[in-house]
Amino acid sequence: MEALDRSSNGNAKMGTDVDTLYWLGGVALVVFGAGLILSNSTARRYLGQVGLGDLTQMALPDFERYMKLRSM
Repeated sequence: MEALDRSSNGNAKMGTDVDTLYWLGGVALVVFGAGLILSNSTARRYLGQVGLGDLTQMALPDFERYMKLRSM
């Protein structure tokens, strides 16, 4: 019960803990989703044709835009 009742003194720490938990959960979902995609032979064949370097070059502008929006 005392873990739920953090009205004034532990509120900031609890917020960062929840944010970290959400972040780690999101990373776990991305890894799990990538594993599901790569377990499909057709997807592996298409990714083999595109190449990892091309994928990173295509994703880099979106990632930079996301980081700019996050810093605002």
